[in-house]
Formats: sequence, structure tokens, C-alpha cells
Amino acid sequence: QGTPTSRKSGSGGGGRGTVFQRSLAEVRAISRGLAQNSIWLMQVKAKDGRGGQLTCGRFPPHPPSNNFTPPRPFGSGQPTMISRESSTMTSRIRSIALLPVLLGAPLAQPALADSSLAQPTYSYQLIDTFEVKGRQGVTSDGEFYYVSGSKALYKYDKSGKLLQSNENPFEGYPIPANHIGGIDVFNGEIFVSAENFADGVGKDIQIAIHDANTLKLKRAFSFEPSSGQQEVSGICVDTDKRIVWMVSWVGEESGRYIYGYSLDTGKYLRKLHLQPVPQWIQGIHYWKGQLFVTADDGTADDDEPDNLYRVDVTDKTYAHVVREKVFTEVKRQGEIEAGGVDPKTGEFLVLFNRGSRIVLGMVKGFYPGYDREISEVYRYKMTPFSAK
Repeated sequence: QGTPTSRKSGSGGGGRGTVFQRSLAEVRAISRGLAQNSIWLMQVKAKDGRGGQLTCGRFPPHPPSNNFTPPRPFGSGQPTMISRESSTMTSRIRSIALLPVLLGAPLAQPALADSSLAQPTYSYQLIDTFEVKGRQGVTSDGEFYYVSGSKALYKYDKSGKLLQSNENPFEGYPIPANHIGGIDVFNGEIFVSAENFADGVGKDIQIAIHDANTLKLKRAFSFEPSSGQQEVSGICVDTDKRIVWMVSWVGEESGRYIYGYSLDTGKYLRKLHLQPVPQWIQGIHYWKGQLFVTADDGTADDDEPDNLYRVDVTDKTYAHVVREKVFTEVKRQGEIEAGGVDPKTGEFLVLFNRGSRIVLGMVKGFYPGYDREISEVYRYKMTPFSAK
């Protein structure tokens, strides 16, 4: 995948470089004649690094249609052969390349028939920030802001004033826990993602439900071990389908899925394979029929930004993932955490930590110029692109 950088002659036998049975001029003429502004796919199957097959077809059909027909080759249905003697083309090519590389046409994502599905849903304009005590996540019921620390729960008013704290949140838990991740609030209850966590390893995952007025535990239920989830970093409530979703910060198999439980019974329902998989997922939230995840996938040492992704859930076992926002405007690149949407204002809230050096999910010292970690809530105005 990607575009070729050069075509050089082979090093032996008076190499002639890459030779197509159909010239580039013919390819251009055929493509222009068949479909203006359409996108063509080229599939190359290398044979010992010296030959291949060129298959071309229009994608998506023009005009757009849900009845997609696989790409057809030029001519009588037989693939057009490509001979290659370039020493730079010795590796086997297994991916699908795009013919616009040759034609100069814009690239598109062929996996989606509707290209609008591959675009962000909202634009995000920063309103302000305010510092908080917790470092794990923020959510809102429209009246208050609720913030989670690794070992505490906090309640703030809408001006950012601390109103209430519970710094012994694990009291009454049926399974011992030492770590809280992201949280969500629904119907007067705070949904807490809890576990035992140390040096990048989590165990004894449970969903703990606290009273939004007192911040104290009301009830809890444990996760389903057969799901394969090994850690929990965030949680949210799909209020329409009545599903509680959890995500895992730990990578490999556990971090490739989101995990769903019944809001009414606590019973494990299913897991969804994220495609592609965001790295180091920190939080998940639900808003107007869609799921969003925050990912700590930027390297703070290199000043790389973290990201927000949209997860398009269907009845299938997998869910397509689209990058929704890149957080380039933070005060200093650090660690993104969980967030959510204020249901009264429609504003997006997300928590960021800066100043601390994070190793395997734990604070291990500070960056130059910092002697403490600073946790801040960033507040954004969300505008649907369809409304612009």
C-alpha cells in the first residue's frame, strides 16, 4: 500500500524497467472514455517478483449504487499482464493499489461505498479549559460535571467549582479494586470502569454503579472472562440500545475490541472488532446514535497529538473506525483520557494530563518545567458538518 517512488532499470541484462502491455496513454484514454471522475482499482499479484496481473474496474459504480460489482479487467475478461524486470520490485505485492497514482486522480477509501462514512461527523472548536483533581475522565448529565481520578470521584458545577468528593470510592466493592478509568452518568447514576491495575496489567474488571448525588456505591457486576477483555480503561451507556460498552487500554487481542453488556441485566452481550484498531484506547462515549473513543496514540516525547475516533456500530461482528479529530491545540502533548458530551449544551468534554511522564500507564516522573501533573478538562463546541 502506498505510492511507488520511482521506476528504475534493473541492474542486470540491460533491464528495461517496468513494461506494461497497455501503454499509459491507452490506460488514460480507456479510463476517461468509460467514466469521468471515477476511481479505478489496480490489483497486482506478483509472480516471483517479475510479473503480475492488472485488474481495473470502476469504484464506486457511477452513479453511486449499493449493488457493487467487483472490478472487471480490460478487454475480453482476461487480466492484462505486466512484466517487471526492475530490481526494486522483488518483494511480493499483496495489497490493493489505486490506479489514480497513474492517472493523477484523487485517492479514496475503496472499503466504503459511501465516501461520506469515512469523514468526521463534527467539527470541534475549543471554548475553554479548566483544571480538575481527577486524571481519568470526565462526563456530564447536563447539570454537573463528574470527574474520575484513579482512586476518587469528583463532582463539579458548570463553572468548574469542586462541589463534592469521594476519595474512598472502592468501599463496598464485591471484588477488591484499586483503579478507576473513564466514567459515564445516566439516570442519576455514575457508571465506573473499575479493576486492579499495576504496570500495564489489569485484572478483576467490574462495572461499579455509584449514586450521582452521594458518589457512593449502589451496586456492581463483574465482567465476563470469556470475552477476552484483559483491562478496562473506559465505559459508556448507549441510552438508545441500552447497552453498556467498555474498552481496553491493553493492546493485542484485548485492545482490538469493544465489549457490550446489557444495561438492564448486566449480562454480557457481545464484542465488536474495531477495524482499523486505534492504539491505547482511553475512553468511550455515546452521542446521538454513535460511539466515539479517545486514544492515547500520540507519543508525548515527540510532541505527537492524540486522537478521537468514531466507531460505526452495526449488527456485524466488526465496526468501522474513522478518525474524528486530531488534538493539536492542547497546551502540551501528554495523555488524553476519557470524555463525553454535555447533553444540555451539546459540548464535547475531554480530559488531558500534561507534565507527567507515563510508562505502562503509570506516572514515572515529570517533564522539564513540571514538578506535578496537571489534569484539565477541554470543552469544545461541536458542529455537525451537515449543518455548515
